[in-house]
Amino acid sequence: MAYGALGHGETNGRTSGTSGGGSAVVRRPLRSPTMEAFLVSISTVALAEMGDRTQLLSLLLATRFRQPWSILAGVFIATLANHALAGVIGAWIGHQLTPTILDALVGVSMVAMALWMLKPDTLSENDGKQTQRGAFLTTLVAFFIAEIGDKTQIATLALAAGYPNLFAVVAGTTCGMIAANAPVVFLGNVFVGRLPMRAIHFATALLLLVIGAVFIIRAIRHWS
Repeated sequence: MAYGALGHGETNGRTSGTSGGGSAVVRRPLRSPTMEAFLVSISTVALAEMGDRTQLLSLLLATRFRQPWSILAGVFIATLANHALAGVIGAWIGHQLTPTILDALVGVSMVAMALWMLKPDTLSENDGKQTQRGAFLTTLVAFFIAEIGDKTQIATLALAAGYPNLFAVVAGTTCGMIAANAPVVFLGNVFVGRLPMRAIHFATALLLLVIGAVFIIRAIRHWS
């Protein structure tokens, strides 16, 4: 299982033992692996969601129903269910592989996602189609289906495989989705129209490349 960017058990250089006065020196990690998993997850998914098809779906649903709280609730439940499933699968995969292979696969997947970010997403004709189910159920079903195989779901799977704390990863990716979609649901085109999407996509691709490089370097260190 892969651990935080510093590696499992790394510290700030202070070692255990006793000083001349006999007092013990406490080993303290430089950072919390749980917090690192959460922050990497929320930032990665929030940026990857900008201009993504599920964000476009949120905009479409907000325009059709004009019930922002119901739509946001549907987005939250659909995301939580979808990412929890992806996270469980990712965590299971992570437990089946050696640290070297796991880190290499996570790194390569992040690099692939970085390239994917440079391709704009579009909606199909059936996405967000008007139904008799109401705003919440329509959003729940449409968003869950649209998220299947989407880059944010794949990112969740890869992050869950790469970090040992499944809860932190799923919480981070879910919060990232809400952070990216809430402004769209409440502000619509006023928010989306002012975003430099091309610049955001390049910045996200760069972030994913950096994360991918960290995992690949870690895999090389494990191998050597």
